Amino acid sequence: MKVILKSKLTCPHCGHTKVELMPIDSKAQHFECENCKEVMMVPEGVCCVFCAYGDVLCPRSQLTGKCTDKQH
Repeated sequence: MKVILKSKLTCPHCGHTKVELMPIDSKAQHFECENCKEVMMVPEGVCCVFCAYGDVLCPRSQLTGKCTDKQH
């Protein structure tokens, strides 16, 4: 299975989008929007900002086929 390493994050506050490279060795718990400067936090039940606000699940979730709030 080929893992996609880039995801387009969409800010829930202002709708700004940005393509970001996802870390493969850790999960991103927060991300600051470069447009409105609001910090996107991980909602309960989701493992990282990419699974919550991205158009592609994080690498670990891609491999398992689902996103969980468990530590990677």
